[in-house]
Amino acid sequence: MTFKLKTRRLLAAAALLLAMSFALAACGSDQDEASSEDSAALSSDASGTSSVSEEVIEERSTTHPKFAPEGNELLAEEKVILQSALGVDLTHSSVTLPLHRGSYKGQTVWYVITESSDSGLANDLDVNFSAKLANMGIGCPKCVQEVTMRGVPGTPFGEAVVEFQGIPDFAPDRKLVPGTGELAFPPSKAEPGAVGGRNYSPFIRIKGSAAVYNAPIIAVGEKNFDVETHTDTADRVLSMKLPRAAIDTPSGQFFPGSVELLLVRGRQSGQEIFYMSTEASEEVAATLERATFVPALQDAPFLAADDFLGSARERIFLFTNGQTGADNPEAQGLTHLIVDGHATEDASLENEELLEALRNGGDTQNVLGDFPSLADPRHAQAYSPLWDAQIGEWTDEAVADGLNVRMDDENEILNMVKEHPELLRGPFGEKFGASGFVINCPTIAFTEEEPVVAQVAPVNGSQA
Repeated sequence: MTFKLKTRRLLAAAALLLAMSFALAACGSDQDEASSEDSAALSSDASGTSSVSEEVIEERSTTHPKFAPEGNELLAEEKVILQSALGVDLTHSSVTLPLHRGSYKGQTVWYVITESSDSGLANDLDVNFSAKLANMGIGCPKCVQEVTMRGVPGTPFGEAVVEFQGIPDFAPDRKLVPGTGELAFPPSKAEPGAVGGRNYSPFIRIKGSAAVYNAPIIAVGEKNFDVETHTDTADRVLSMKLPRAAIDTPSGQFFPGSVELLLVRGRQSGQEIFYMSTEASEEVAATLERATFVPALQDAPFLAADDFLGSARERIFLFTNGQTGADNPEAQGLTHLIVDGHATEDASLENEELLEALRNGGDTQNVLGDFPSLADPRHAQAYSPLWDAQIGEWTDEAVADGLNVRMDDENEILNMVKEHPELLRGPFGEKFGASGFVINCPTIAFTEEEPVVAQVAPVNGSQA
């Protein structure tokens, strides 16, 4: 169980214990013969403070319904960072999230929630906390979409509907043609399969509230969604299950909808992690990421600012010319994705070859900067889902000597740039740094060990 999950559940347990204590006091001697099972679950520590076993906390916490087909390999629940997720399917390289209904000029849209700028609201919704989202509107009013909400008459239990001011257009046909030179990147053609409409941003603020949420729209319409060629869904949507209407729901019950989204495998502090990709501010990036192209996010505060005052961004590291090969553990980068990750094809559950390629290492293996699970609060709380792309290009010398190996850690990359500029620079030999676009990539999970501390220490004078 992750530290953050433990903290949330212990707080809930504390409230439960307080209520139980009052009840026990009122009952007096009638409760003297409490069962040994209850005594083991409810005890006092040396200071006299009541405590509850993790087993009881787990038992009395909200459970998620079944979300994946029988026989699929699932990621252990304690490795999932985004607590609202129903779970991660390793067979499909996917996450299943709660589905929320919205509206745009009378048209039904569907969205997910992954982060909040307010820690209390993040806990309430079981989503990631990102303090940096509060900075999203600095110098960029269009980066935050102001929305309103309305209740649904006659609903005995359920959430209100968000009224959006802008939505994506999922109708365009995604096109990716590999480059004709020595490398597949940059591509000869790159046209994203979804484009944000006027006033669309995934970052929303509800009128009357100060909190900012990351709430990407992933589908438009009422039913019969296209999850193969994605004419009305985001390009990473693999399946959808709509919520049950209130009129068809038995008393005292609630049946929310869900959406299965293809994940991206990346690296952080030497560990493999999963993240989503929903929007990008540049066309080629949006095409490669299977994300919605939202040029308005280009002005999100601030280019190259990372952890400086007013920043809404965190860094993500990509490589143009890492090694390739479907079975090569050192493979990494954009050329690798195009060559080995079936990047030119539509993602769907029917495309089993694509799913297998990504499952076996065909993804970009981008390296993320700060991460929610890091032990140092400075880095954990510097997390943002809006990633400032830093593109690295290995020099001819590095490639010739086979030194363009997979990188696993932010400090490892920045140390390399500082100490060996003859091996790693920016594209076309330019200085290494911000490449001029952002990607909305909420973090979801880790596959082996929880990222807690950087793999290596930063060297003096590096950008870390």
